[in-house]
Amino acid sequence: MKVKVPENVKSIVPYPPGKPMDELEREYGVTNAIKLASNENAWGASPKAIDAIRDTLAELHRYPDGSNFYLVQAIAKKLGFSPDEVVIGNGSDEIIEFLVKAFVQTGDEVITSHPSFLMYQKVVQVRGGVNKVLPLKEMSHDLDQILETITDRTRLIFLDNPNNPTATVIKPVDLYAFLSTVPEHVIVVLDEAYIDFVDYDLQVDIYSLIKNSKDRCGVVSLRTFSKAYGLAGIRVGYGLMSAEVAGYLHRVRSPFNVNKLAQVAALAALQDVDFYKKTLQGTAEGMEWLQEVIQSSGCFCYPSQTNFFLVDVGGDATALYEAMLYKGVIIRSMKAYGYSNVIRITVGTMEENKRLVLALADCLHELSYEPGRK
Repeated sequence: MKVKVPENVKSIVPYPPGKPMDELEREYGVTNAIKLASNENAWGASPKAIDAIRDTLAELHRYPDGSNFYLVQAIAKKLGFSPDEVVIGNGSDEIIEFLVKAFVQTGDEVITSHPSFLMYQKVVQVRGGVNKVLPLKEMSHDLDQILETITDRTRLIFLDNPNNPTATVIKPVDLYAFLSTVPEHVIVVLDEAYIDFVDYDLQVDIYSLIKNSKDRCGVVSLRTFSKAYGLAGIRVGYGLMSAEVAGYLHRVRSPFNVNKLAQVAALAALQDVDFYKKTLQGTAEGMEWLQEVIQSSGCFCYPSQTNFFLVDVGGDATALYEAMLYKGVIIRSMKAYGYSNVIRITVGTMEENKRLVLALADCLHELSYEPGRK
């Protein structure tokens, strides 16, 4: 073939997918591996969501509701927004695509941080936009540097808050001051995928930010059912924004973009308060226990406002990741993000957490790492 591929597409590095669990087990000769690498919900999905999927299986020959009517109504009612201020996506990733499609043309600029969620920059590159990527400052978004980078061609600013992978959050007072300075022609996108785990006094008033956008920049909040609600496998998320911004996103949204099973599962999960509370409580308890035990080994655990946290292990993170695989425990090396001695751990069930700390202690000994020793 002699296909002509635009350079902006040709130069993209594909998102690296992980191997299936059974393939990892076969390759490393282990059984009953536990995955604490992808920030998933350790307690599974809401039983009510699973029941809703079962009850809908007989309707698979019908197209899903193209307007996501019932899910939109439920989210709007729960959070105090109008239905025309809610946009549903095939994961919150798709809302990112909508925003870039709607507001970015060739040559327009989008500001992001590094490290942060990889998909921001990929979507901009596909569109022919210009990525302005700024390094984090002390593992947090450098708001001052972002303000200095804004030009007349800037269209979007993506701030994952909390940040992935560092689990840091922007102080509300700092964010409010930042937003008051951003020019009106720019939309600031707050990716709040982990908002459910954030301490209440560190959560911004997203309702006021979106409702009171006259004479200042627009704000969009991205949220997902993949984390606290345990529905990562069916891909459903949503965005909160002004009706004007939402209207433009609907112009570029494909019909039937969210499947029928995802819609009914998300609606049921949203209403399952008991499961939601169980997730938050289990995560908080697991986080406290894990950090206390791991730090007692000499490793440094970074503070977190999510369901995951970073750990400085005092040695090569990728080598530790490989060693942990042979123990049947999957974690994440942060070496590719510029943190060569740091791993990322997702909080699991207590049984999984105990397995993790035992495997970690063994691997630190086998690799002769001496965390905490200068």
